[in-house]
Amino acid sequence: MICCLCRSNHAESFKTSDQKIYWSCSFCKCKYLDSSYLISSQEERERYLEHNNDIKNREYRQFLSKLSNPLKEKISIGDHGLDFGCGTGPALADMLIDEGYKVSLYDPFFYPDKNVFTKQYDFITCTETAEHFHDPFKEFNVLNDLLRPGGWLGVMTSFLLTDEMFENWHYRRDPTHVTFYCEKTFEVIASQRNWSCEIKSKDIVLMQKNYE
Repeated sequence: MICCLCRSNHAESFKTSDQKIYWSCSFCKCKYLDSSYLISSQEERERYLEHNNDIKNREYRQFLSKLSNPLKEKISIGDHGLDFGCGTGPALADMLIDEGYKVSLYDPFFYPDKNVFTKQYDFITCTETAEHFHDPFKEFNVLNDLLRPGGWLGVMTSFLLTDEMFENWHYRRDPTHVTFYCEKTFEVIASQRNWSCEIKSKDIVLMQKNYE
């Protein structure tokens, strides 16, 4: 089967104890849910509305700082970024705006303004979003188009550390989480688009679009 993330033909199916079918790619090491098990857009939206992401919540902002702190070392005050998949409470954008950056918002459910796709950005943040991608190869190509040369993409998602943990992993149990990554996965994503890739810590990766 063709892998939905890297488009290699190295994906093989397997079944978990809850009888869901997943695919595992031996090339990029990603795992993803078979499309027949995807929930509807309405169910997905309702699930997101259950999240209580108060943009001023101190603990939530501290959680997001795991991405914002290393990202700020790469960008400059006044740079224009995009919070891609910002959800109902764009706390990371609020944090960065407070520190002097410009940030536009996009979320297919809650901030669906397609005008954000008409420009390029100095940086893009993608926090707790990549695991929701139904077609990650396409989504990362979109992000590539939105980044200016030299721009940075910061991704936060829980890494799959071992294959053995997948079966009982709480992250897999969320019905909106459909694509799962490890360090190797991001190295492949970056290589296919001529990006540099820095794994900053567990669950945090920064990738830079290289100049032509």
